[in-house]
Formats: sequence, structure tokens, C-alpha cells
Amino acid sequence: MTSTPINRRAFLAGSGLSLGSAALNLLLAESGQAGAKPAYLLPKAKAKRVIFLCMAGGPSHLETFDYKPKLDQLNGQPMPDSYTKGQPIAQLQGQKLKVQGHLTKFKKYGQSGQYVSDFLPWTAKMVDDIAIIRSMVTEQINHDPAHTFMNTGTAINGRPSMGAWVNYGLGSESKDLPGFVVMTSVGGRNPQPIASRQWGAGFLPSRHQGVEFNSTGDPVHYVRNPKGITRESQSQLVDAITALDGHRNKTINDPETATRIAAYEMAFRMQASVPELMDVSKEPKHILDMYGAKPGDGSYASNCLLARRLAERGVRFIHLYHRGWDHHGGLVQYMNKCCGLTDKPTWALIQDLKQRDMLKDTLVVWGGEFGRTPMFQGKGGAGRDHHVKGFSMWMAGGGIQGGVGYGETDELGYHAEKNVVHVRDLHATMLHQLGIDAERFTVKHQGLDTRLTGVEKARVVKDILL
Repeated sequence: MTSTPINRRAFLAGSGLSLGSAALNLLLAESGQAGAKPAYLLPKAKAKRVIFLCMAGGPSHLETFDYKPKLDQLNGQPMPDSYTKGQPIAQLQGQKLKVQGHLTKFKKYGQSGQYVSDFLPWTAKMVDDIAIIRSMVTEQINHDPAHTFMNTGTAINGRPSMGAWVNYGLGSESKDLPGFVVMTSVGGRNPQPIASRQWGAGFLPSRHQGVEFNSTGDPVHYVRNPKGITRESQSQLVDAITALDGHRNKTINDPETATRIAAYEMAFRMQASVPELMDVSKEPKHILDMYGAKPGDGSYASNCLLARRLAERGVRFIHLYHRGWDHHGGLVQYMNKCCGLTDKPTWALIQDLKQRDMLKDTLVVWGGEFGRTPMFQGKGGAGRDHHVKGFSMWMAGGGIQGGVGYGETDELGYHAEKNVVHVRDLHATMLHQLGIDAERFTVKHQGLDTRLTGVEKARVVKDILL
């Protein structure tokens, strides 16, 4: 018995999740569930979309959210061997290790009394809106594999990114924009490159991969018509190619043919929608001033404003990378620079979403691929090495409690000890808020039921949920 495709736009629009999307037109048929509600969908979703703010390079948790008085007491003394023996260390391997005290001051803020460092005065103003997780752990100690692990749940290259998983599972609410958009900015020390495979679709149909938007120059490469080609003639070409591909696909039923059809049609629609999206000059002056955004400057501030505009237009997953947080040396200098570029715009994004009543269903995640060591590393002033055994991230909106501190590291900030949150747990929590059961959300690949959260049990961090 063959399955008959159904109009999933109609099905999903009536499911209570508002998930109708051209990108979902083949989803149930692909997963063998035509005519049925996907088993991975939960009864209710708290979030409709994700904005993931990646501080690429690994911001120091010991200069942001994790205050440890003992660290200052032992400043300059040999690092106790009991902490580091047999532990993975990046560039400090084989060197004499000494304790590096905090390189800034911390204070308690908000009604919740959460510790935030002096490097983040704007985050301190919104501490009651965010849940700070101080017990994150990951498994990869160098930048590229650590990004791969954070983005895909594994260090194996070629697996789907979390944005692609979300786009595959839920689709976009926008007809004129991709469901998964990526933007990057630069500013700080040693900005590590970010490979485009970090937002790839892996073994999922390629239409679910992230699309990189540029905040300077052409917003999207090759989306404009060549000189002498009118929109009308381009429309005729797209229609002709779509008809030919559609005719062929009736015979072969190839998902990648469907992807090409969707890509042609999406690119044509984007020619009209993207220029309007990227033109922030029409935003009120007080909004531009709040973010510190200048149209076309390619800054993190402008990208945060564009993230809000993308969210308004139904994009499901928006991933911002700010490159410059690799502070092996000169940590004070470069923390001032990185926080100066990102702290106020991040605050502005949260405030803007709140005033538009969008924060309640927009899940915002902030953090890097790992943290930094409690030990001193000196290259152009005091710095810290890569660290995977304990670091901090925060989440806000989308059904997350504000004013919550969750988890703890030991007294020197080395090991996450209380309520440890693995990257897989972060993914499971994110999916849960989007109305997806991470355990049931699988795709058959090479004979295995593959999931974003991997084969090990991942938990939803329920203590930070509303």
C-alpha cells in the first residue's frame, strides 16, 4: 500500500502550532507518517522560534557569571594538582599551572541577586529576565570541533546542525524567507573562522540548511538578477524549470529534486523580501540608538536588530556568531572590546522582543563553544586557556524562568559539580520548548535512528522552565 501525500500546510495550521510552511510540504511523506501527526510533537510548544547568540571563541565564565572568591584568595599560587591531573588541557599542557584570580569585579543584581561581572553592565540590567546556567560541560576542547559539537551534538563532521533539525521538524512560518538564517560579525582577539558546515543540513534534505545573510554588500550571494534580466523574465525561467523538475520528480520522487524546486521558488521570492528586510534605515531612531546599530555596518548590533526583524517575519531559527572571544592573552583588553560590541545590543534585543510581546515565544540562547581555565595563560597580558569541564550560558524567553541561577562549578570554577548540564541537555531543553520530544525526534540514517541529542540520554532542564 502506498502512502498518499497530504496537504501538510492545512494539517499543521490546524495543529495549534502554526507550522504551515512550504519547507514542510514533504516532511511527513519523507518520515513515513503521511496522514498522521508526527510522534515527536508535544501537545504544546512554549517557543515558536530560536535566536542563538554564539560568542565564538569561548567567553570566560570567570569574567562573566561565575564568581569564585577562592579564586582570588589563591591568585598566583600553584593550581592544586587534584583539579587538573588527567584532565584535558589545550595550550597549557605540560606547563606549570598557577591560579589566575578574577580579572574584574562581580556584583549581585536584580531581585534575584544574580552575580554578573563588571564587563557586562547591560546584561546586569536584565538579569531578572534570564536563566544563567553555570554548570555547562562539553566534550571538545578546540574551537572547530567544539563548535561542531555545540551545533550538531557530535564531533563528527557532516551531521545536521541544530538549526537544520529545527527547520526540518517545524519548518518556517515565512513564505518569503528561509526557515534558518545565519549572520556573523567580528571584533576582539584572534577571531576564529566559522565554517559554513556549522549550519549545514548533513543527511537531512539540503533545503533545511542555514542560509547566510550578509549585513554589508549583497544580503545573499547570487540572489539578485544579472544585468538585463527583468523580474518578469526571471519568473518565466523559474516557472519553466519548476515545471520540468516537477514533471521529472513524479517519476523519481527524489527529495533533492524537490529541494531544487523549493530553492528556485524561494530565491525568486527572496529577491523581493530580502532587500526590504535588510533595510533597517526605516526603523525609528530610538530603536537604532537602543541597539547602537548603523545601517549596513555589519556589526553585531545591526545583526541583533536584523534578528528581531527575521523573527517578526516567521524565521524559525536565527543564529548569530560574534567572532573574537579567544582570550589566551590580553583578556581585560579584549573582554572590554567584545563586551563593548555585544553587551548593549544583546540587552536591546531582549527589550525589543519584550516590548513587542515576542519574548514569551522567542527562545534566546547566549554562550560560546566552551569556557576558559581558572589557570593563568600569558600572551600579551593575563589570559585563560580553553576549558570544557565547566562554563556558563544563559537562556531567556520561550517559557524560560527569568532571574534563575542554575548549577554550580567547584570553588575554583574548574569542574561543574551541581546540576551539570551537558550540551545534549541544552539541545533537549531547546527542542522541548519548541514542542519537540528530543527522544522521539529521529531520522533514519545508515540504518540507525539518529537524533540531535545522540544515543546517550539527554534531559530537559525542567528547573529553569516556567
